[in-house]
Amino acid sequence: MIKRDLELDRAWAALLAELEKVVGKRPKDLNAVLFLIGVQELGKGKKVFDKEEKQDLMHIAICKVLSLSGFYELEGLDEQGWPHWKLVKKLPHFDLLEQEKLLKMHVIEYFEKEVGLEMNYKG
Repeated sequence: MIKRDLELDRAWAALLAELEKVVGKRPKDLNAVLFLIGVQELGKGKKVFDKEEKQDLMHIAICKVLSLSGFYELEGLDEQGWPHWKLVKKLPHFDLLEQEKLLKMHVIEYFEKEVGLEMNYKG
């Protein structure tokens, strides 16, 4: 368990370093990375989002990354082009630390599969 946590921490640090190269600023935490994924998935480019839109973008990101393990499925886009997801497999009941680990593992997988970054994380 400890070795796996160490591997996750290393892969996460490598991901943040790669994102810093791409974005020009190192994301400060998981929420910042989720926001970036949400913007990517929305596909509307760089713009200013209000607080509610930022929360929606993070929700889009969470659904997208957890869809890699079959937890969510894309239902479609609304009239403004925002994706909507449905829960198709019950999420495991985890404490906050385990939830964060689960999300980080899926975020790393997202950047490997969807963006083509090589993180070499074997989760």
